[in-house]
Amino acid sequence: MTSRRAALAAIAILVLAAAVLLAMGRNPICTCGAIQLWVAGRDSPRTSQMLSDWYSFSHIVHGFLFYAGLWLVAREWPIERRFLLALLIEVAWEITENTPMVIDRYRTATAALGYTGDSVINSMSDIGMMVLGFLAARKLPLWVSVAAVLLLELVPLLAIRDNLTLNVWMLLWPSEALRTWQAG
Repeated sequence: MTSRRAALAAIAILVLAAAVLLAMGRNPICTCGAIQLWVAGRDSPRTSQMLSDWYSFSHIVHGFLFYAGLWLVAREWPIERRFLLALLIEVAWEITENTPMVIDRYRTATAALGYTGDSVINSMSDIGMMVLGFLAARKLPLWVSVAAVLLLELVPLLAIRDNLTLNVWMLLWPSEALRTWQAG
C-alpha cells in the first residue's frame, strides 16, 4: 500500500467516523457553543466536549500501545497497514464509547460520574491524539516511548486521580475503594 492510498483511506475512515457519530446523535461541538483547546477539570461539564482534556493523554497512550502491539504481532506488515488498523481500532472505540450502554457504564463504574459522551470534535481530537502517539512511537527509541507512556499515565494520575489504566480497571472490575479514592 502506498502512503498516498493510506492517507486517502485514513481520511475516508475519519469522515466515516464523524458521520457515524453525528448519526448517533452526538453533538458536533459543546452544547455551550464554545470551542476551547483545553479543559482542565475532570468533572467539568465541558470535559469530553472540547478539543482536549486530561483524557486526551490516554488516547496518546493508545497510539503508543497500538504501535507496540501491532509491531509485535504484525511487524511484517507495511507501516501504512498497521497505522490504518490502529486507526480503525481507535475509531471503533470512539463509536463504542459513545453508545448509551458504555456512557451508562462510565457513569456507574468509573470516576466519570456526570459523563454524557463526547462531542464529535472531541472524538475526532481523541482520534488525532492516538495518531500522534502512534507516529511518535514509530520515531522514538523504545526507552523514550516507555518513558512517555509512564509520564502520560502518571501526570493525570497525580493531577486528577485517573488515567487509562484506572479507567480500564474501573470499566472492567469496578472497585468501591478505588472509586472513593478517585473522588478525593
